[in-house]
Amino acid sequence: MNASNAIENNNSIWIPLRLEMKNRVLITDAVHPGMISDFEDKGWLVDYRPEVNYGEVKSIIGDYQGLIINSKINCDSRFLDLAIKLQFIGRLGSGREVVDIPYAQAKGIEVYFSPEGNKNAVAEHALGMLLALSNQLLKADAEVRQSIWHREARRGWELSGKTIGIIGFGQTGSQFAKKLSGLDMKVLTYDKYLNKGYAGEYLFIEEVTLESLINQSDIISFHLPLAEDTIHFANHVFFSQCKQGAIIINTSRGTVIETGSLIANLESKQLGGACLDVFENEKPTLFSKEEKELYQRLYTMENVVLSPHIAGWTKESKYLLSKILIEKIFPKLP
Repeated sequence: MNASNAIENNNSIWIPLRLEMKNRVLITDAVHPGMISDFEDKGWLVDYRPEVNYGEVKSIIGDYQGLIINSKINCDSRFLDLAIKLQFIGRLGSGREVVDIPYAQAKGIEVYFSPEGNKNAVAEHALGMLLALSNQLLKADAEVRQSIWHREARRGWELSGKTIGIIGFGQTGSQFAKKLSGLDMKVLTYDKYLNKGYAGEYLFIEEVTLESLINQSDIISFHLPLAEDTIHFANHVFFSQCKQGAIIINTSRGTVIETGSLIANLESKQLGGACLDVFENEKPTLFSKEEKELYQRLYTMENVVLSPHIAGWTKESKYLLSKILIEKIFPKLP
């Protein structure tokens, strides 16, 4: 044993231990357990902290090579400047607004998304909400539970023969269209981001202008990303151009719809109903006085179906969101 690997001091010998330096990944939201075990099998140290808040993440992000997020962590330039070791960001789902992608890429950080993971869940949820509304299922269910039997008052309307417009034909919009294929509906679509012919494989779908979609549709479903040009995309002018009695579905982003205008047009009966899974403010405990009054008007309406941003929230999608991210990330890891 020589001096390079041992130091003799009096009667003791100190032998330096060579510690294996492992890469670390921080997971800030609930994921399928398979993602954790996959990282560990690849030799990564996993810090699974689904309850961590943004401030805490900012204070520790400099220690990690990998980051898995959902929507609560905003990876803007200031955040990314703190992430001095970061190699990749994995976003569960499709929301690109929470990552400054160009800045991340300029710093050599790869960014991955998994919109394929919950597209089916969102599509099924949108169709389920529409069927619940058209058949008055929520009101009928509540009445039956009180031994009230009003069959005629709960007479619904059928989707067959109606025209439905899909705004945004990406992962969820196209998947929603597939669900409609056997319902005998006329299906229109508009997507400003895609080249003409994007719906070519769907022979039952007609690509139209936005104006034509608004004017013709009995039902309009939004499948848009959050971007500057989609904020309040559906406002009073938009709703005033709709067919009277049109139904609005939104399972994309709450800010796509101007809430006050939606409510006013529901109250005036310009719109016939709405199915909303997303809202401009999704934190009721933080409502302002004005917001409380606004949303209370919405909550008292019988021609709306509401859910708390769970359209992509299924057991299957929890697995798929994680699985798809892993499949995209792992081939690029050292």
